[in-house]
Amino acid sequence: MPSRFILKMTPAIAFVAKDVNPPVYMTTQPPSNLSASQSAVPRVALLIETSNGYARELLHGVEEYIRSHSPWHIFLAERGRGDAPPAWLDNWDGDGIIARVENKKIAQFLSKAKQPVVDLSSYRFLEKVPSVMTDSKAIAELAATHFLNRGFSHFAFCGLSRFPWSRQRGEYFQQALLEKKHYVHEYNPSSRDSGDSENETDVIAKWLVTLPKPVAIFACYDARGRQILDACHRVNISVPEEVAVLGVDNDELLCELCPQPLSSVDPNPRRSGWVAASLLDQMMQGQKIEPDVHIVKPAGISTRQSTDVLAVADANIVRALRYIRENACKGITVNDVVSVAGIARRTMESRIKKLLGRSPHEEIMRVQVQRAQRLLLHTNLPVTVISERAGFENPEYFSVAFKRISGMPPARFRRTRGESK
Repeated sequence: MPSRFILKMTPAIAFVAKDVNPPVYMTTQPPSNLSASQSAVPRVALLIETSNGYARELLHGVEEYIRSHSPWHIFLAERGRGDAPPAWLDNWDGDGIIARVENKKIAQFLSKAKQPVVDLSSYRFLEKVPSVMTDSKAIAELAATHFLNRGFSHFAFCGLSRFPWSRQRGEYFQQALLEKKHYVHEYNPSSRDSGDSENETDVIAKWLVTLPKPVAIFACYDARGRQILDACHRVNISVPEEVAVLGVDNDELLCELCPQPLSSVDPNPRRSGWVAASLLDQMMQGQKIEPDVHIVKPAGISTRQSTDVLAVADANIVRALRYIRENACKGITVNDVVSVAGIARRTMESRIKKLLGRSPHEEIMRVQVQRAQRLLLHTNLPVTVISERAGFENPEYFSVAFKRISGMPPARFRRTRGESK
């Protein structure tokens, strides 16, 4: 099968061409000595970091716009968030810039640019250029609805005060829940928050202990959500039975690597990148674009284990559900769950059935099949091995149970769901 992309390298320039769609010319140096055919292609600098999933999705959005329109010559250097503009940009004679303007130094530099600029940051340091932002209000409202639909009555927000988008999400989350007569506890460290530090995780763990349970926590973004999950582990708080956690960005790798896979709001960064590219394209063609803020709605929520629960204050049932979640793939039986719950089997079965709409045995089976689904999508393990790792006694019974719950056999699930990713 022919490769989808053709990659050609020269000392000064590299470009990627697709068989049919417009090519994206890419360089790792300032595009200076271009051929006549290449100089006719718009030259665009992307000052977007490559160090996090959200920014990489923005870049995917720009790429998708180019593929569906006309080719650009792209300059994209490996960057970190808030890095200073590259020195070559000072004398660059390109045609346009898309940037994440994360600090005043970058803003001051780009305010003098001769080329049209589109901003992809929420800071709004460049008020005289169009900008594209995620919809913090819609993101927060999605989070509130997600938790309310799961029966929670205790809520909290854990953000990073130095980021304006984090503050906005916290304020809108509180507003959405206050309208429903609910109070939102907020993480307010005594000193300036330090992000992902170990000390900060310990402080968050102490805060978690003080919260009423079960509690639904909205994290300002996925990295903060992962930190909350780590903090829960340190103080032996059950997730999601005692604390449910929802992040933002839907960084799939980060979410899947959490102690419990993290549910997350998808803010639709690909759409943001696409809109920014569209605006710049119009500006490079001489159209006047007002310096407005273009808001992009979130795409939805990817529900994973960290919020896959209904709120319950019954300590016996919390123990039972936690035991099932942690041990379902180890061949446990309902009698094992009864011994952990500390109540009569009939009482436990009645309470779990009332809460979940399914029996303890069905809940064990659901967790097993959920584990199998993840292995089918994220590994190349044979179905027989996945059956064993999900805790089934034999592959035949696994196939029957999987089809009953998933609506299709394991091999078909892997084929159809894998192709849609």
